[in-house]
Amino acid sequence: MEKILDIVELIAYEKGLGLEMVKEVVKNSILKVAKNTIDTQANFIIDDNNKDFTLLHAVEVCADDDPKLESDPTNTLPLSKALQDDPSLKPSDLVYYEISLKDMKRGAVNALFKDLEYNIQRSLEDQYFQKYKGMLNTIVRGVVLDVDKHQNTFVEIEGVQAVLALRNRIKGESFKAGDTLRAILKSVRFSKQGLILELSRTTPKFLEALLHLEVPEIADKEIEIMGIARIPGDRAKLALRSHNAQIDPIGATVGVKGTRINAISKELCNESIDCVHYHEVPEIYIANALSPAQIIKIELSQTPLEDKVQKNALVTLHGDQKSKAIGKSGVNVRLACMLTGYDIDFDVLATTPTTPTKSGLSMLESLFKPSPKPSLNE
Repeated sequence: MEKILDIVELIAYEKGLGLEMVKEVVKNSILKVAKNTIDTQANFIIDDNNKDFTLLHAVEVCADDDPKLESDPTNTLPLSKALQDDPSLKPSDLVYYEISLKDMKRGAVNALFKDLEYNIQRSLEDQYFQKYKGMLNTIVRGVVLDVDKHQNTFVEIEGVQAVLALRNRIKGESFKAGDTLRAILKSVRFSKQGLILELSRTTPKFLEALLHLEVPEIADKEIEIMGIARIPGDRAKLALRSHNAQIDPIGATVGVKGTRINAISKELCNESIDCVHYHEVPEIYIANALSPAQIIKIELSQTPLEDKVQKNALVTLHGDQKSKAIGKSGVNVRLACMLTGYDIDFDVLATTPTTPTKSGLSMLESLFKPSPKPSLNE
């Protein structure tokens, strides 16, 4: 017959858990069931010698007039009675009585296995929790298991189920069972259902992680990402700076013929990605963020609020540049505000109309143009 420790080793191997961890789980489960089914007051201990677990009841030898005999009769033994079995015993010695696990009732055995299953699962989840906690804000890959009626996508990642909620999915994209997807690991937590891994494809962290994978200069920290603003599935802006004078941060990020940035855009459902130069001077940084609009002047100010200070920027530009600064549906200025942290407003200068002048070609044409024939009525 297999010993209990052989089974413990098998469980540890199958579940990928530490042997000592599984041993502790089994010990605690046996002690818990023993107290619940045999005696709640008994001082039970486990002896794990000879690759087996022996359940023992530890009883203290007390003098015949010791008050402990009345206050704790379950775990004490009078000296006079103890000497009948072993004349060498003396007060404060411990006597161990073995309790056979084989004699446990059917209900106790079922309770033991249920408790073992629950605690091993909890230990497994605790191990996964520590593992995935260290992977927060990194890209994970998994296979889609199911999509529920609320469009929440359930993904299996190394045997653990994760969820990509509808709110964390890029607008317009859809998945079906069997698809492989990549997402950022947004959070790890416990719920009544167990360990929950929450994924996201809309957070700026996902775009940042993709840039680290696709652009070696960013991974090597020669180019630093100073800020990211996203409207998922529509458009994004990156603020970049280089720590190497020989590397152009925008050119390296975009890649030859846009190969690097296009690969990232494809992963994000063809999200348009703009790259701008970061600058420590706020006015220059804001002007870069508002590109392709041409800015004349920027004035900065602050408005104190209840819990923070709002930073404002008044941008002066010509009327024909305002639409470029705002962008389609206000996307460009929204991204610029998110990227720089400033609330941007515009002061538009009226464009002075100019009198159209004839081109040199049209003037030559007029010189050689034949004069109109005189009218017969003249």
